[in-house]
Amino acid sequence: MATVDDLQFEEFGDATTSLVATPDATTIRIEDPDETPKHPPAPPRSSRREEDDELLGNDDSDKTELLAGQKKSSPFWTFEYYQTFFDVDTYQVFDRIKGSLLPIPGKNFVRLYIRSNPDLYGPFWICATLVFAIAISGNLSNFLIHLGEKTYHYVPEFRKVSIAATIIYSYAWLVPLALWGFLMWRNSKVMNIVSYSFLEIVCVYGYSLFIYIPTAILWIIPQKAVRWILVTVALGISGSVLAMTFWPAVREDNRRIALATIVTIVLLHMLLSVGCLVLPLQMHEEC
Repeated sequence: MATVDDLQFEEFGDATTSLVATPDATTIRIEDPDETPKHPPAPPRSSRREEDDELLGNDDSDKTELLAGQKKSSPFWTFEYYQTFFDVDTYQVFDRIKGSLLPIPGKNFVRLYIRSNPDLYGPFWICATLVFAIAISGNLSNFLIHLGEKTYHYVPEFRKVSIAATIIYSYAWLVPLALWGFLMWRNSKVMNIVSYSFLEIVCVYGYSLFIYIPTAILWIIPQKAVRWILVTVALGISGSVLAMTFWPAVREDNRRIALATIVTIVLLHMLLSVGCLVLPLQMHEEC
């Protein structure tokens, strides 16, 4: 039978010392419930890497975009299918307009503003506004130039609206279609080049034309030199948006083909700029 001394509690020292003295002993550790488990900290992810993933995209972002597209896709003969092209809020439109007015070197316009939700709402209304801005500014400038002349009789040039609409909408749709077909053809030849969808290309061209709206309004100024300066500035801004957007899509291609593609894009844009400027000038010469 155990004596009273045998039943007394003993104070134990450090667990490590006890294990050394009695290696065969079994120890049980009771953890404090308030104590948080210690895990090795995860290696910090560099901000530069996150920025590259945001700009250039990765497999996870591509899968997310693909799944998002699958969720909202509908048969092309339904109204819901075309409604998705105009499913954009005011903030996104203003943000894309700001991006087209302030192009940042090294930043891809499609990756930053378009790829998450390409739309036709902005390009459609930008083209429509530009058509009426060119027609109205041309008629108003013509009226101000001949104001005070007794032999002058003002006649609105409504046919210029249809001419401007044909030129601008043809450019905003046919040129992206041709460029999309060319990039698809080159993508079959060079597998590692960046690819854009047709809707993304139309969206880029549409938003790049916004700078011509305030430019066309300022064409009311009767001095030809001022008009050429304005159109040159607008061409530089919008042309740089196109060049910086489509250069990543062709830079991995043959050097001559890549440069020829960018030069062709800029030249076609220059022809549109000159055409938009010449159209109001023709109103003055005809009168």
